[in-house]
Amino acid sequence: MTEELTAFHEAGHAYAAIYVGARVQSVTIDPDNDDGPKRTGDTVILWNRRRFSQRDMAEKGAWVALAGPVAEMVYSQKPFHPASVAEWRQDWETAFECLEHVASIPHRMAQLEKYTIELYEAFQNDNHWAAIGAIADNLLAHETLDEEMVQEIVEAWLGEA
Repeated sequence: MTEELTAFHEAGHAYAAIYVGARVQSVTIDPDNDDGPKRTGDTVILWNRRRFSQRDMAEKGAWVALAGPVAEMVYSQKPFHPASVAEWRQDWETAFECLEHVASIPHRMAQLEKYTIELYEAFQNDNHWAAIGAIADNLLAHETLDEEMVQEIVEAWLGEA
């Protein structure tokens, strides 16, 4: 995965997290690889467990997990199924686990595919895509963004999205 694709991927996660009401503690395209498998990017999301029901948080978590692959799809103009790309495996597994309350595997898969389509359509909105692009551009310039930087970038676009 190129650095530019990684930037858009992580920007997708970060923007979606803020959009659904979570906080982004940090986002980077230069992660420490000493705490697990090698990865090219990392987004640390903080959820307020008092603000969301467990089910709502799980569904938003699945949406955010899929937002990275979807941003990458939109950027590359290659709409793959998120489960079919090896680099997206962890995101797909995270989204799948988030929806563990959906007992039927076919229904869970259908829900994840629905979220993927919703995200793909949402990211076609100029303001959503501009916010993702602004985060990606800043990641390419700085490699790591803290919570304040991400919030400042996104605030310019959230009111218009």
